Amino acid sequence: MEAMKISNADRARILVHALPYIQKYTGKIVVVKYGGNAMINEELKDSVMRDIVLMSLVGIRVVLVHGGGPEITQTLTQLGKESRFVDGLRVTDRETADVVQMVLAGKINKSLVNLLENCGGSAIGLSGIDGHMIEACVKDERLGFVGRITRVNVKPILDVLEKGYIPVVSTIGCDRDGNVYNINADTAAARIAGELNAESLISMTDISGILRDKNDPDSLISSIRVQDAAALIKEGVISDGMIPKVECCVNAIHWGVHRVFIIDGRIPHAILIETLTDEGIGTMFIQGETDELPL
Repeated sequence: MEAMKISNADRARILVHALPYIQKYTGKIVVVKYGGNAMINEELKDSVMRDIVLMSLVGIRVVLVHGGGPEITQTLTQLGKESRFVDGLRVTDRETADVVQMVLAGKINKSLVNLLENCGGSAIGLSGIDGHMIEACVKDERLGFVGRITRVNVKPILDVLEKGYIPVVSTIGCDRDGNVYNINADTAAARIAGELNAESLISMTDISGILRDKNDPDSLISSIRVQDAAALIKEGVISDGMIPKVECCVNAIHWGVHRVFIIDGRIPHAILIETLTDEGIGTMFIQGETDELPL
């Protein structure tokens, strides 16, 4: 199919339209939690990397936080090791923890750094072990080395940002005894964004946002005050796997993030649409009085 032709005048109008949003975000920190189909589909992956590089080049201080559950499962399968889950969390024995570290801090992290560099950006890969960035303890004995975050040290991230690089953070943690923990990427991104006092946290998912009616795509709730989230969970509007994601969004606001977005990562250039246009997509969480939700 022939690409849509855009005149130079149209290009200029698009850039001018984006100017106030660029001015709003320039110099501010935006944390992107990268996951879902946008991490698997090559075309979507390319659009995410280009979005992040563009934002970085106009002065937005982007931090990319990623997990990698599907690749961990695939690697474990190749090694002949079965994946087991309890309450949606991967049971992580010591051997599995080694695989998690290898896949997240090695293969995925460095692949993302390479992609960003190939798109014209400058990136450095970090893991939660570097500088004891993410310290953790056992979350539940049944899960093994699945971590509950006890402390986040964002100095390594700030040092990388200060040098003009995009930090790419893999969500593994450690303790003072040298144990490595598998950390939920949504939780890690929320804590990191809070410690950074980020302007925004953008969480990429495989849904269009929070729908009032899950069967009606036109019932998207464009913004939610954090004090209203618990009621939406109680009503069943927010249910199943979205509950922990929303809890992370609410806690991110509680921890100091100015606004949090759940966006549809299946849409090409979803990050730019959300940050640099007045249309936006997905659901935004904004400040309000609330108690911290459990993680």
